[in-house]
Amino acid sequence: MSGQESRLRGRWGEEQAAEYLRQKGFRLVAANWQCRFGEIDLIAEDGNFLCFVEVKLRKSAAYGSAGAFVGQRKQQKLRTAAQLYLAWHPTKLQPRFDVIELYAPQGMATVRPKIFHLENAF
Repeated sequence: MSGQESRLRGRWGEEQAAEYLRQKGFRLVAANWQCRFGEIDLIAEDGNFLCFVEVKLRKSAAYGSAGAFVGQRKQQKLRTAAQLYLAWHPTKLQPRFDVIELYAPQGMATVRPKIFHLENAF
């Protein structure tokens, strides 16, 4: 798979996750927020929480859950990026880190990917 195909697949997965969050009543604040420390896929408000969401898309869980691929190094990068985001966008909301796992066996042709939302994942 080329880099461009991978990016397109990733964006598709993030769009699916964003729509899922909207349907659950979240308010999307930002998508693909970037800084020198990395990228945060989605930032959304949920009641008293400002959620920094990492989206993981896989065809299946054959090699482990998608969320298992958010290791310590990635978690630290997300925490650092979130701290910078909060420094630039102060809020009274409690920060929270979520992971959304998407399983799409047919890739972007999957009509209804399975979605699992892990709130307060780390």
